[in-house]
Amino acid sequence: MMEQRGGPGDGARWRQLWAPWRSAYVRSAPRPPGARCIFCFGAIKESSRRRRLVLYAGAEAVVMLNRYPYNNGHLLIAPRRHVAELQELSAAEAGAINALMREAVRILKQTIAPHGFNLGANLGRVAGAGIADHLHWHVVPRWNGDTNFMPVIAQTRVVSEHLEASFELLEPLFRQLQSPVS
Repeated sequence: MMEQRGGPGDGARWRQLWAPWRSAYVRSAPRPPGARCIFCFGAIKESSRRRRLVLYAGAEAVVMLNRYPYNNGHLLIAPRRHVAELQELSAAEAGAINALMREAVRILKQTIAPHGFNLGANLGRVAGAGIADHLHWHVVPRWNGDTNFMPVIAQTRVVSEHLEASFELLEPLFRQLQSPVS
């Protein structure tokens, strides 16, 4: 691990942490042919919602818990249609996704009271998208002091709430949103 000091606007206070072990992740091979997209499903059976961590399934978009979260309450919002490019979204899909991001932030503020959020989409594999062929957004709740040494030293994330507990807490509130579709 090498450290480099200096950077734009911060003088000697800026630090760069070199993490060469991440190159294996960055260069990871695409999914094998025939692998299923986690966001693609036809009708969502009530019995599989929990297993698939689906909190909401509307006509245009879905909300689900991230199975590999950065923090508890880490949500993924995706169009129902398998689409990779932002410009390929219909106006209805874009509107539904935007509305769901607002609702997700509202629901998370109400239930787990984060101090802030990271909202974003990684467009393309080179931008960090783990699933590059199906556009999706991340809603990541953040708290003061929620970062620590574990990801760097032990390559381990510490998540303070189990996925099942998060599902139990959030699903009833997402179920109340208008126009759910299976």
